[in-house]
Amino acid sequence: MIRTRFLVHALSLLAGIGLFATGSTSEAASITSVYTKINLETCPVLEGPSDESTFGGSWLCRGYEGIPVYVAEGDLRMFVSFGPAAANEPAARQTLPQFNTINETLEWRLRDGKPFATILRWFPSNADGNGSGSVLIVSQYLPGGGTCQIARIDAKANKNANVMARQAADTLAGRVSCEDDPQVIGKPGILSW
Repeated sequence: MIRTRFLVHALSLLAGIGLFATGSTSEAASITSVYTKINLETCPVLEGPSDESTFGGSWLCRGYEGIPVYVAEGDLRMFVSFGPAAANEPAARQTLPQFNTINETLEWRLRDGKPFATILRWFPSNADGNGSGSVLIVSQYLPGGGTCQIARIDAKANKNANVMARQAADTLAGRVSCEDDPQVIGKPGILSW
């Protein structure tokens, strides 16, 4: 009798774990990544530098399924935003405090084929001026005032930075207010200013 109860309980527990694992797999399977390139040489220029001796300007590139990607540079810092009114989204005013540049590969996180977040590698200059850091910035994609940076991960201080960035995108996007500062995930490294 006790063995039968134990066996029934054990089988129920295993079945529950199996159902949980199946549910997790099907949910995770609906989230995928696609990649686009940001090549400023081929993107239309929205605004050029204010004069010949000043760097700066803005571009409007094409992202996943033609979604506008707004890229601007001012005071040797980059700004990147997304969506139909990308230049007016909070992301268009967010950057790192250090001088920085961006990578050309933009990762789009998709849930059931619809973009909800992006991940982009930024290269902030080191405090001593020698070399640069590597930071993954996660932005939520919510056109209409909700597209903004939500997480930052120092890719040199954290071995699994790409995994951390995807987890941040998958769990935070759509749940964060653009009025909040982006979260620093993992070891802060260069982000500990």
